Amino acid sequence: MKKLPLILLLATSTMLVACNNGQKINANTEKTAYRSAKIIKTRLPEEKRVEYEMSFWMVRDQKKDNAEFLKAIDEKMPDEIISMGKEIYQKRKADGFAEYQQYKTWEEMMAKYDRDRMSQGKAKSDVKEKIGDPKSGNRDVIYNM
Repeated sequence: MKKLPLILLLATSTMLVACNNGQKINANTEKTAYRSAKIIKTRLPEEKRVEYEMSFWMVRDQKKDNAEFLKAIDEKMPDEIISMGKEIYQKRKADGFAEYQQYKTWEEMMAKYDRDRMSQGKAKSDVKEKIGDPKSGNRDVIYNM
């Protein structure tokens, strides 16, 4: 009976430690790093997802060597990855990277990519309605010719 509280304490502390690492990237291998990054992205608030994803791929683009890349992102939290992305952006912008010269700030670039992400696929989904389908609503276009 004296062992039960000890077992419960151990189980609780183990679960707390395991849950705490849910926001860190596991970069033991390239496959687990990508899987961790994807899972973390789905758990982030909508407004941080694009920023996190762009930062992750900026780090990947900068670190061509797999071992160097895995070492750089291992055990990193989303905010740390975003900070790394901001640093890469500042360095590339200062070096004259053409893609980044059109943006004044990191936030302006992220807002543009966020708008682009939101508009992806919307035109196609609106076009997929069937002609004469009563469920598609009144989407007829009348042209004056």
